[in-house]
Amino acid sequence: MAHIEVRHLHHRLPDGRPLLDDVSFRVADGVTAALVGPNGAGKTTLLRLVAGDLTPASGEIVTSGGLGVMRQFIGTIRDHRSVGDLLLSVAPDRIRAAAAELATAERALRERDDEPAQLRYAHAVTEYVEAGGYDLEVVWDAVTTEALGLPYERAGGRDVNTLSGGEQKRLVLEALLRGPDRLLLLDEPDNYLDVPGKQWLERQLRSSTKTVLLVSHDRQLLAEAADRIVTVEDRQVWVHGGGFASYPAARQDRIDRIDDRRRRWGEEHARLRQLVHTARQGAARNDALASAYRAACSRLARFESAGPPTRPPKRQNVRIRLRGGRTGKQALICEQLELTGLMHPFDLEIWYGERVAVLGSNGSGKSQFLRLLAGADQVAHHGTVRLGARVVPGHFAQTHARPDLYGRTPAEILTTEHALLRNDAMAALARYEIAPARDQPFQSLSGGEQARLQILLLELAGATLLLLDEPTDNLDLASADALQRGLEDFAGTVLTVTHDRWFAAHTDRYLLFGADGRVVETDEPVWTEGRVDRPR
Repeated sequence: MAHIEVRHLHHRLPDGRPLLDDVSFRVADGVTAALVGPNGAGKTTLLRLVAGDLTPASGEIVTSGGLGVMRQFIGTIRDHRSVGDLLLSVAPDRIRAAAAELATAERALRERDDEPAQLRYAHAVTEYVEAGGYDLEVVWDAVTTEALGLPYERAGGRDVNTLSGGEQKRLVLEALLRGPDRLLLLDEPDNYLDVPGKQWLERQLRSSTKTVLLVSHDRQLLAEAADRIVTVEDRQVWVHGGGFASYPAARQDRIDRIDDRRRRWGEEHARLRQLVHTARQGAARNDALASAYRAACSRLARFESAGPPTRPPKRQNVRIRLRGGRTGKQALICEQLELTGLMHPFDLEIWYGERVAVLGSNGSGKSQFLRLLAGADQVAHHGTVRLGARVVPGHFAQTHARPDLYGRTPAEILTTEHALLRNDAMAALARYEIAPARDQPFQSLSGGEQARLQILLLELAGATLLLLDEPTDNLDLASADALQRGLEDFAGTVLTVTHDRWFAAHTDRYLLFGADGRVVETDEPVWTEGRVDRPR
């Protein structure tokens, strides 16, 4: 059995601002629950509170079943710890402690092979056995074989920084899903996974009997794997007992009910105030009515002391106005284009107004292709690329690699680079819900804020060909929906590199960059290379 129960939890940010206010919810045994909400609402903080990394101001958190945690940094490790160290970092506490003591005892024995050192080493081995360390190493052998194609004996000493982000994620996920802990906290487990990796994760979550609380912005993964949706918004938490398919309607229904309760409270408040007013007038004319006036005042005071119902959550209102403009009929022509060392030559025509999804495995050249179209000089290639008449490319960089924006604030970028007046700049930032961060350096913005700012800059630049490299990776659900609506109204052409299946379903054409170097067009999204159509 494994479960999470959070009771009346309160938590404040380091600067004293309240982040979570009287939060209560439960995740029952065997349930996969998804934690969703706007960027910055407190999802990762809530996971860290449940994991015990942070201490709440007040409230209670109860867990059972042994706790396994995938933290947000997995996928970005660039130090020199080993694969064995990484696997040990997500092992149960007792095994970690026993492994640390065993390593210390081994060092002491090498330095001085006397009876005390031998006894210490023997005790450490015994504790490691009793904690289940050697049993877990058998599991790790299956983990590394599945994730890396190598047995643990060969993979355990390998540097983690030689692994891709997806390999790091897969390694830790395999370890947690196969390990002894029955309760798992997963923070963005799908980041850095390609689509086959995400589909594997969905299958594992559906078939697992473990209790899981995960944070994800991937709408398809939420639809496929989540039994419950736990929403964090406006310092509160509420739970939708169904899956993601019915979540938008459930959220709107909840907002409507809250609005209705507040409307009825307001009507009753107005009625009681009128009753007091009438009783006051009566008491002024007739002393016998004074008791009725006092009773009306007491009733109003009790009603007001209880306070109005909770306000509905603030509606996210990201308003994207990607205008574009009319261009020549041919927006892009590639003739025998080859990115050196990445692909075979291919031809391609893209017409004004088309939405093209660029798909394929990591390292196949997709991002380099967009950079070439955006005008990057350092992309080595052969063949020709021509943009059509009046085509103005605008590039959204993957992982927000914009060194030109580092050290600059959103307000500064808009007022200097785009010559907006201060009030106009603030209005534009407000439309993208970045105004509160207007004076923060670009690198200190959240991933979602950086993404929305990049989209705003495309809008202001008047791009007619949008080159979007994984634009939804760091966007919350509402912002990703707003981007899709903005692209529907965009008068121009769109090429987007994406692993977001929900997003790709709204495009017209699919261009697959194969691991074998072929570039082919397909009739529908292809996430594995088992079948392809129409070589270009």
